[in-house]
Amino acid sequence: MKKLLSLLVLFIFASSLSFLTAQVKNKGIFVEPKPGFYAEIKKGIEEFNKKPNPLKKVYRLDVTGMNIPKSISEFKTFWHTEPVSQGQTGTCWSFSTTSFFESEVYRLTGKQVALSPIYTAYWEYVEKAKYFVQTRGKSLFDEGSEANAVTRIYKKYGIVPVSSYSGLLPGQVFHDHSKMIKEMKDYLENVKTTNAWDEDEVIKVIKSIMNYYLGKPPTEVVVDGKNYTPKEYLTNYLKLNPDDYVDVLSYMQHPYWEQVEYEVPDNWWHSKDYYNIPLDDFMKVIKHAIENGYTMAIGGDVSEAGYDSWSKCAIVPTFDIPSDYIDEYSRQFRFSNGTTTDDHGIHLIGYTTIDGAMWFLIKDSGSGARNTGDKGYYFYHQDYVKLKIMDFMVHKDMFKDYLSKFTK
Repeated sequence: MKKLLSLLVLFIFASSLSFLTAQVKNKGIFVEPKPGFYAEIKKGIEEFNKKPNPLKKVYRLDVTGMNIPKSISEFKTFWHTEPVSQGQTGTCWSFSTTSFFESEVYRLTGKQVALSPIYTAYWEYVEKAKYFVQTRGKSLFDEGSEANAVTRIYKKYGIVPVSSYSGLLPGQVFHDHSKMIKEMKDYLENVKTTNAWDEDEVIKVIKSIMNYYLGKPPTEVVVDGKNYTPKEYLTNYLKLNPDDYVDVLSYMQHPYWEQVEYEVPDNWWHSKDYYNIPLDDFMKVIKHAIENGYTMAIGGDVSEAGYDSWSKCAIVPTFDIPSDYIDEYSRQFRFSNGTTTDDHGIHLIGYTTIDGAMWFLIKDSGSGARNTGDKGYYFYHQDYVKLKIMDFMVHKDMFKDYLSKFTK
């Protein structure tokens, strides 16, 4: 019994000593998570619930065998910056007109500059928000605008090089304004619902949203070792005068030879500065301008069966309307019934002639222009411009013969 008691005491003593010995500490490490069986379950459920979404065919002109341009090398071109993508934004109006003014700076001064389209878009959003407040929510707040918004913004806010303000955040490759525009529109709808019409506060919030997504626009830039405000850069360095440019329109719902309003949603501030001229004169000015080295910012419809990103051509098919029947009536008919819309802004930079018809070289920031071939370009037949392009901006020197015909 004594022996058993001794063994028990010894066991208890040994056990107590083990608690005095330091425990080995475990370590933790960072590991990449591995997809487990749940991922397989989720995948199977998603595949079962996924609705079939077959690609829907679209009706397009068959260009097989047609004598059409194949390359920009076939065109006489005038200086322009390399095409850039507008990404997932509705700011074609700014990209195209900015490109136009880059070409104008070169034509006027010989300077090769790349300007910031997003700087202009930033301040255009500010102006839209102000007008939204002033009209108590009755004006359009969206991504679209017109070429003459650029001259309006230049006069009020100036312009900066794209190197000073790209509108892209670190690591961002393509512009994407989808979240930004949604946040701004949601905020403005809340302003409207709550009658919170404090303009200063609204602009403060709109700017804060854009500053988050685009960065804050500069108030000063350094070019060739000299400091400029955006307005000084416009006037003193670029030598641009926004008042030297005219916007030309051709439609029948207002009298010709008058300055009229372009009645489309993107003309949200209801500009009545458009010179409305007959279609034949409209085409004469375009052809005369490009033949003399004056490029143009143009706008119109890009949703026709003869508009094809894979051939890069914009053509009016005979099954739509024969060439001889394209006139001011067929043009107005399409605008009035909504089959011609003002949905894209582009830059006309060159021309060529094939089979007696003029083709125009178009620089385009839209994604379709980068599908194939010469990235960022399209080839427009003169009939397409005559039927589907509604307006253009050009230097007033190419319009001076017409100015005296307008009533004041």
